[in-house]
Amino acid sequence: MKRFDGKTAVVTGGGGGIGGATCRRLAAEGARVAVFDLNGTAAHQVAEDIRAAGGQAAAFTCDIAHLAQVQQAVADAEQQLGPIAVLVNNAGWDVFKPFTQTSPADWDKLIAINLTGALNMHFAVLPGMAQRKAGRIVNVASDAARVGSSGEAVYAACKGGLVAFSKTLAREHARHGITVNVVCPGPTDTALLAGVAQGAAHPDKLIEAFTRAIPLGRLGQADDLASAIAFLGSDDASFVTGQVLSVSGGLTMNG
Repeated sequence: MKRFDGKTAVVTGGGGGIGGATCRRLAAEGARVAVFDLNGTAAHQVAEDIRAAGGQAAAFTCDIAHLAQVQQAVADAEQQLGPIAVLVNNAGWDVFKPFTQTSPADWDKLIAINLTGALNMHFAVLPGMAQRKAGRIVNVASDAARVGSSGEAVYAACKGGLVAFSKTLAREHARHGITVNVVCPGPTDTALLAGVAQGAAHPDKLIEAFTRAIPLGRLGQADDLASAIAFLGSDDASFVTGQVLSVSGGLTMNG
């Protein structure tokens, strides 16, 4: 029997690098996967890939910054795939600039995607989990939330807020049999990192610097994150809640 047999999982940002890898990993382990993404084409491609490999998946175009869209997408996903047992809040966006060079429009977008979007997803999914007295939530934050990161002040603030929010929900919903944990990626070889690097004066040198700083000597890969997310989303982690796990090749080491 596979770890996610009979379970429905929602992954936000499921059309992207880490999100797509997570969708494929959960599906390979038996989950029925709801691929949520603002980019409907990307979401449908991931769902098609999963079905082609013999798994179960459906795509849902959704802007997580808008609660009404989230509630509708969650309702549609549950109608098609069944009650949500696993929620992975992975969607994110960043802009790489010193804080004083950002604008209120940047702040609004960063907060809407990286913090408000996750709040909306929890608000839509948690009541059903609480009623069923079961659920696994994995929130993808960032090591920027733990140690700071130059050029990512508002992003780090959002991710730090997500860490604190997750710990609080872990306490509030432990009595419902729901676990809430956080995965913090370090530099990971995704389109998001490539986009951040393009904003630097010397993108290649920035990537090289990131790589040199990682004790294990390489950038993270999307599958590295998917493995950690799958563990925390499974019953193998049934006695783990309110925890923050860095998946960063040793770039940060917190005890």
